[in-house]
Amino acid sequence: MALTAIEIYKLLPQTNCRECGFPTCLAFAMQLAQKKASLDKCPYVSEDAKAALEGSAAPPINLVTIGVGDKALKIGNETVLFRHEETFHHPCGLAVLVPSDLDEASLKQKATRLSELQFDRVGMIVGVDLIALQHVPGSDFRAAATAVAQASNLPLILISDDPAAMAAAASAVADKRPLLYAATAGNFDEMVKIAKEHGLPLAVRSEGIANIADLAAKATAAGVSEIVLDTAPKTPKDMLLHQTAIRRAALLKKNRQVGHPTIVFAVGDTPAAKALNASVAIAKYAGIVVIDFDDPALVLPLVTARLNIYTDPEKPIQVQPGVYAVGAATEESPVLVTTNFSLTYFTVEGDVSASKIPSWIVVVDTKGTSVLTAWAAEEFTAETITKAVNDYDVAGRVKHRTLIIPGGVAVLSGKLEDLSGWKVLVGPRESAGIPAFLKSLPKLAA
Repeated sequence: MALTAIEIYKLLPQTNCRECGFPTCLAFAMQLAQKKASLDKCPYVSEDAKAALEGSAAPPINLVTIGVGDKALKIGNETVLFRHEETFHHPCGLAVLVPSDLDEASLKQKATRLSELQFDRVGMIVGVDLIALQHVPGSDFRAAATAVAQASNLPLILISDDPAAMAAAASAVADKRPLLYAATAGNFDEMVKIAKEHGLPLAVRSEGIANIADLAAKATAAGVSEIVLDTAPKTPKDMLLHQTAIRRAALLKKNRQVGHPTIVFAVGDTPAAKALNASVAIAKYAGIVVIDFDDPALVLPLVTARLNIYTDPEKPIQVQPGVYAVGAATEESPVLVTTNFSLTYFTVEGDVSASKIPSWIVVVDTKGTSVLTAWAAEEFTAETITKAVNDYDVAGRVKHRTLIIPGGVAVLSGKLEDLSGWKVLVGPRESAGIPAFLKSLPKLAA
């Protein structure tokens, strides 16, 4: 039975050191009781207390790591049903299916292409996270796994119901820490043995929530610590129902048997339908979504949706404050000023690029807020702009002394001129007006 906050508090050091990120040990205990924090946040908890708190402090959904190094994917360990309650911490992985019966050159070409299938979204590089290598009977699964692992640093999912093929492939790429998919009622003992031998995460597959819970519990009892669930839904409706039911059971009912991340294979009659169903799985609540297409036009909406869902709603996406050159900016180029809210910056940057006039953009640290919001919060002021211009040595980059500020904050121009010593031009209120504004701008005097 789960411990109460007071019971957990009695086992903590009670030093109120705040190193866990909470103001008191009691506050930390309350978060542990609600499954919103992990015990490893406390640096001073005793081994005896760890043993006593292990069950209560463990996250409701286990953490599973697939792959190694910078590209390793961590899934699970979520603590809330809805992102506005806190945030979602581990974005689901997007995997692309690759058949093992391709020749070595084609396998390597495909793996390289998937590694390079990336997009720049408001300064963040997003793309495919895993390669799901599917065993085709009669093909050399070991050789295929080796070829893909050599050509790409993306984590692997090895897909086969054949224990012999899986054992051969897993042994060849065990150092890459692939996910083994999948243990079923028919091959359970053999797949568990392979996973335990190499210390690899294992997916278990069975139709329906009740069956998958039993199989997962059996895998846990057999000594597999990292488990991924597949309820094998036959329709998108079933998938949505299964994903939601598993998440609610793990978080609200504290059902440890289903306290594992999930994997979903996107289905549909067309690639567009598959992409649509994949987006549903990303939102509700898949740990991994497997697709069988790599069309950038379909992958981009999926990674964008994932980025939006897994962005902390309390922390805007920001760019690093500083000075950025757009085009081949020179000492005679215009200098524009904006905030470090990513959407604002990249909108301005895009419109400056569209003007074909090389320019400098000074990005002021406004804690990730837009122009008018930052101005209202006194984060985008004559003082903060002046400080940014001085700190980033804008004067050392250009001969002239002219700043262009957004039209929405024209009221800052007089004070900004007094504080900075620069001449201030008021630009357009909307970023879309920047190209015409820059093209009509006379040569800036030194």
